Amino acid sequence: MGKKEARFNEIVRRVRQQYFGKGPEKIKTYFVENIAISIIEGNLTPTERFIAQTPEGEEMVHRARTKMIQQIYAQKVPEGMEETVGARFLYLFSDIKVKEDIAVSVFVFDRKIDDSEDEYPEEEGM
Repeated sequence: MGKKEARFNEIVRRVRQQYFGKGPEKIKTYFVENIAISIIEGNLTPTERFIAQTPEGEEMVHRARTKMIQQIYAQKVPEGMEETVGARFLYLFSDIKVKEDIAVSVFVFDRKIDDSEDEYPEEEGM
């Protein structure tokens, strides 16, 4: 995992921890052009898992999770996110499969994500 991906994942984890009381167990992010796609596993709290045992409860958890995370990002861009990718945040598209406890978030930025960061920089003078 590159440094940029690790920093981005930590920002996503921090936001979810702050607002939902539990951070995800696993995050994998892919940068493509001007988007970041994060696959997020292990999202639900024990209370959400309990509520989701019925179809009505599952729908309620789904709605709450997707609407709330979109509102959070619409109100305020998380600290360090734009600096990490070198672009301005525009939109978030998000969904969750409650039974599988896996979410996908697609972050859209105003330009191609800065890929100039080298994971293994060359030594000076080479």
